[in-house]
Amino acid sequence: MSFSKQVKEELLLATGSARHCQLAELAAIFEFCGYIEERDHCRPAIGISTENKTISIKCFTLLKKTFNIYASVSVRKHSRQSKNLVYEVRIEDWKKANEILMAFKLYDDVSGNYGSAHCVTNSILLKKDCCRRAYLRGVYLAAGSMSNPEKGYHLEFVCDREEHASNLIRILQDFGIEAKEVLRKKYHVVYLKDGEAIVDLLNVMGAHVALMELENTRIYKEMRNSINRRVNCEAANITKTVNAAARQVEDILYIRDHMGFQKLPGNLKEMAQLRLDHPEATLKELSELLDPPVGKSGVNHRLRKLSELAERLRVN
Repeated sequence: MSFSKQVKEELLLATGSARHCQLAELAAIFEFCGYIEERDHCRPAIGISTENKTISIKCFTLLKKTFNIYASVSVRKHSRQSKNLVYEVRIEDWKKANEILMAFKLYDDVSGNYGSAHCVTNSILLKKDCCRRAYLRGVYLAAGSMSNPEKGYHLEFVCDREEHASNLIRILQDFGIEAKEVLRKKYHVVYLKDGEAIVDLLNVMGAHVALMELENTRIYKEMRNSINRRVNCEAANITKTVNAAARQVEDILYIRDHMGFQKLPGNLKEMAQLRLDHPEATLKELSELLDPPVGKSGVNHRLRKLSELAERLRVN
């Protein structure tokens, strides 16, 4: 099971105990997966269409809890070429359909107008913090997905309408979660790429098991990256030390072959011979081998003097 599906399976079991929260979650699913079929004047049928069987079961359950309505459920193939099944939860009774739409604030029984954009996010449905949490849970079930956190951090909502994306970003901001929007073909995609922001969203939606798994993955990745950085740093330092020592030995050999050590000052002569005898030694190790010992800066200074001398000999 993918991590995204794992999150959805957990959210399917998380349902608010209050009717207003259940209504907000159901409205969110309807906003992204629902449709209004207008037949005669003010006598609509409504439905929710999804490829996720469990979501259809949850919609059926929420309709029963919030409206005491038993919806019909049908199954069909997505297309002749596709093997995917589409589960449709449908309300044929227009009186019950209007009752639901009025509860979603998508139908005005005075004017007889329906919410053309199926947008519930500006209604009184989402005034309470708990209802906004339930709404986000419903939106993720209907239009959300998430990558495997072991490979990278990416959570997104695919919205059919721009106003859905804009309102979703605003609701996420209410919880201090900053999301971005990108146009992908005809869809407006709201996405998060920050691991901490995704953790916050999972907490808001109530996916606490997935949250703990994500946190464990983040900790493991951070530890692994820290170790890798340290190993790479150590390897780079070793390479730098080896390369520097090789250059120093090359310079000292050039001095020996073209000038001889007898013309060198005592301290440089001692340093040159010590480096040839210990080509793999670090500056600190060389400093401790000198008699009397000198600091690392003193050793570096003498080796630099030898390198400068070798360079002058090469030029002349």
